[in-house]
Amino acid sequence: MNPAVVLFSGGLDSSTCLAIAREEGFAPHALAVRYGQRHAHELRAAERIAAAAGVPLKTIELDLRAIGGSALTGELEVPKDAPPGQGIPVTYVPARNTVLLALALGYAEVLGAQDLYIGVNAIDYSGYPDCRPAFVHAFEALANVATAAAVEGRARYRVHAPLLQLSKADIIRRGTRLGVPYGLTHSCYDPDAEGRACGRCDSCRLRRQGFAEAGVPDPTTYA
Repeated sequence: MNPAVVLFSGGLDSSTCLAIAREEGFAPHALAVRYGQRHAHELRAAERIAAAAGVPLKTIELDLRAIGGSALTGELEVPKDAPPGQGIPVTYVPARNTVLLALALGYAEVLGAQDLYIGVNAIDYSGYPDCRPAFVHAFEALANVATAAAVEGRARYRVHAPLLQLSKADIIRRGTRLGVPYGLTHSCYDPDAEGRACGRCDSCRLRRQGFAEAGVPDPTTYA
């Protein structure tokens, strides 16, 4: 089995992506990033899921609080019960997926992997610009001119985004078929001190709606 690097947050989407990478014949290596996110409970979820799946997990420290500009890395309030379609929300972290995919690309080059997986979605999402097909395609082109392995002809990098055009309900249905332990995952942007989901941020609302539309019981513990 060829190795693949999977960007892994311990959330619903990245956990499904990890299962898909394995289903598609790769040996996944999960990569999590502690970037100063206020919802760091997701990293403990990442550890639980990687252990349950028997997948190696590497966690990198990179403090994006030094840049700021986001409710997830600063003192801005996480919006609750916000109506959809109000522009890009303050939970957008400037250039986050660009930075995280760059780390995944470096890790892949060291591992000898040519495949990167990212669980971005452009259907049921908050409108982040780095979750769109144009971003995925552009980064793949960048990967193939930015690395020694690609320039020397030893690698042809592919960025897989298998959830890109799926609804949240479809993602949950597929993950359920693959045995993803959704009860171990964490999605909330603003959990309480015990890690319980707020149930009101964009991420919680999309997750809750997805389970309802999929007809799958929601295993989330809400505050």
